[in-house]
Amino acid sequence: MTPEKNNEQKLLDVVVKLINVIICLMLLAGALVYVNFCGVPEIFLPSKIVVADAAAPAEKKSAPAQDVWIAPDTLSIPAGAEGELIRYGRSLIVNTSYYLGPKGTVQHSSNGMNCQNCHLDAGTKPFGNNYSAVASTYPKFRERSGRTESIYKRVNDCFERSLNGKALDSMSREMQAITAYIVWLGKDVKKGDKPKGVGITDLAFMDHAADPVKGKSIYAAKCQSCHAAGGEGKMNADLLTYQYPPLWGAHSYNTGAGLYRLSRFAGYVMSNMPFGASYDAPQLSAEEAWDVAAYVNSQQRPAKDLALDWPKIEGKPVDHPFGPYVDSFNEQQHKYGPFAPIAEFKKKHAKK
Repeated sequence: MTPEKNNEQKLLDVVVKLINVIICLMLLAGALVYVNFCGVPEIFLPSKIVVADAAAPAEKKSAPAQDVWIAPDTLSIPAGAEGELIRYGRSLIVNTSYYLGPKGTVQHSSNGMNCQNCHLDAGTKPFGNNYSAVASTYPKFRERSGRTESIYKRVNDCFERSLNGKALDSMSREMQAITAYIVWLGKDVKKGDKPKGVGITDLAFMDHAADPVKGKSIYAAKCQSCHAAGGEGKMNADLLTYQYPPLWGAHSYNTGAGLYRLSRFAGYVMSNMPFGASYDAPQLSAEEAWDVAAYVNSQQRPAKDLALDWPKIEGKPVDHPFGPYVDSFNEQQHKYGPFAPIAEFKKKHAKK
């Protein structure tokens, strides 16, 4: 072979190798995009039989050591029209923005966040603001509205406050589906019961006010890698939904949301944040949770008209940050604490 042909062959070999590398990179990129949007294909997951064989005996794996509520397995969702409605409801909780966000495929009813941004793991995580006791306790009287509320009202409160959007038509397929899913989740909870792990962790009050300045440092160290320095969150590649939701600003929850109360946000953070934390393995101290809650809730967000809330002002929680109040404590203390003196006043002056 002449030197010229030998050089041509070497060049051809290099080009072929580069093409192979490019093809491999394209396949890898395609696989990553697929997993990001669709999840890992079931064929690559361990079979249920293998997992079951390797797990602890059934009676030990059916509940955590502390007996908190466990959501029913989605494999037990019934077949037929009922099951289809329940599955759609779950999808609406997980992917609210896709269906009902600013660019929703069904309608535009929310700010772009998903229900499960506040009700973690599709409303199933212990102390993650789960739905375990909704079906068992509703309809129920709520001090905030001063009337008995249905599950529909509970759901629409979230749309109008946490999602800073518009109420759903109670007869719409979407409302019926969300309600069906919530009722299905609580199907094993007796009427009137509240199982362990429901709602949000109740933290003991501190003997001093929560500190937004300290909270800012905690946020920078523990939170901003996901939620961004400006609290705007991080969107998915589709630019339609959030990977990590905004914690303040125009697209976050408004001043009427439950998490705008410091005790609710602090308890929520304590048992769930940063990513990987749980009620039995927190990553922040209680004081850190209070302080970072104070920082987040000191930032600007949409305002909600609360004129009709708390028709009996004596029913306001100690950390409701808007007056008037029956006590003499100012809005600053009602927002950041210390809350113990307010709680003591409420207890002392409670109507018999």
